[in-house]
Amino acid sequence: MSVQHLHSSATPVEPPALPVRAELVRKPLNALQSWQAARDNVLSIIPEASTHLPIVSGKTGTPWHMVTDPEAIRRILLENVDNYPKSKVTKNLLRPAIGESLFIAEGAHWRWQRRTAAPAFSHRNVMNLAPIMTGAAERCTDRIDAAGNRAVNLLDEMVTTTFDVIADVTFSGDKGFDRDGVQKAIDLYISEAGKISLFDILGFPDWIPRPGRTVSANGMTDMKVAADRVIDARTAQGHEGVPDLLDLLLDGEDPKTQRKMTTEELRDNLLTFIVAGHETTALTLAWSLYLCAFDQDVQDRARTEAHGVLQGRAATGEDVAKLPFIRQIIDEALRLYPPAGMVSRTAVAEDRLSGTQIHPGDTVIVPIYALHRSHVLWDRPDAFDPDRWSHGWKPDRYAYLPFGDGPRICIGASFAIQEAVIILATLLSRFRFTSVKGVDPDPVMIITLRPEGGVWLEAEPV
Repeated sequence: MSVQHLHSSATPVEPPALPVRAELVRKPLNALQSWQAARDNVLSIIPEASTHLPIVSGKTGTPWHMVTDPEAIRRILLENVDNYPKSKVTKNLLRPAIGESLFIAEGAHWRWQRRTAAPAFSHRNVMNLAPIMTGAAERCTDRIDAAGNRAVNLLDEMVTTTFDVIADVTFSGDKGFDRDGVQKAIDLYISEAGKISLFDILGFPDWIPRPGRTVSANGMTDMKVAADRVIDARTAQGHEGVPDLLDLLLDGEDPKTQRKMTTEELRDNLLTFIVAGHETTALTLAWSLYLCAFDQDVQDRARTEAHGVLQGRAATGEDVAKLPFIRQIIDEALRLYPPAGMVSRTAVAEDRLSGTQIHPGDTVIVPIYALHRSHVLWDRPDAFDPDRWSHGWKPDRYAYLPFGDGPRICIGASFAIQEAVIILATLLSRFRFTSVKGVDPDPVMIITLRPEGGVWLEAEPV
């Protein structure tokens, strides 16, 4: 299968390509290679062959299959989804932080939570929350402007900005919510407990201790206690103004069973939105700014579009549909550097994918980073080319998965896109971003795909 796209008249530029070692291309990974690769960068366990072949299989204790065939991925995520629950690796990593929430739960327990939470992310509710995003974008430009004539780590700045958004849309006006404490606990958990160990990759028993997880779990416990206090206070006292996510979930109920979430279920899902909602959007924005600094022609076009629409003000929810080129930059950044660079599932029954037999217990991986750079599916896959998305062009649905797909597609996808367009348009309308010579980030995946070392750019007011 081949996916074609419209070609730009400009010559696209190529950011760093798939970071794999040559020896991994020629033969399957063994246990020692898995340990050495995963210790430094989980992306390094993806064979380069995954950008050319529909499926690559191997065995490192547990048989695994890396799938980049859109038809097979459709089967995994949609047609035979019950056969491919989230892997133990994924659940072990995230359960201490977010419990049995939407991201972790399976079957009926997942379905009722999804039905209950879905109305909170309707177009109307997402648009109602847009002023919070606009305000955060304004404060971000103020901080960058105050930094003066020096390079700024835009990764840190985007994390601060998106956490500002998610904290306000989740627990707006609750002074008892310790923002700094929660952000530090999340960062600690992701950096320490999120390091996928050799034990996880090889499917060792759960009772074998994982390095770093015990220390970070204490911070998550404190965060859960703080969140419970806020939920109980809101339940007792109510909240005035535009309903935030906590209000919407407190009012929500499963339309089939009329079941409502308990305090524990509310807390775990709100923490899911906080953990997933700010980190992933921050990474999308950081990579988008890096790519714009990498290609000044693209940045100039985006700035012209932003100036024409915004006329000097910050972007709003109503502006998003009027900023198609900035949306294309975000779509392309999500292709080249998807925040969730890999999806892992465990087969529970016999199946067949791309001509390969799948057995119960096999690990089935969709390496989204490789899928998005597939030489079979994309023209010039390693090139930064926002014009490939022009005129509403879309690839095969299962060749592009920045938010997953099927019934478990990211519930906050429209929220994230709206937030990213508002913040990126506001920043590009106010500053020209240029790279710092010799300081280029490497894509490194722990839980999410981060720019190692940050995104250091110079920001000149325009």
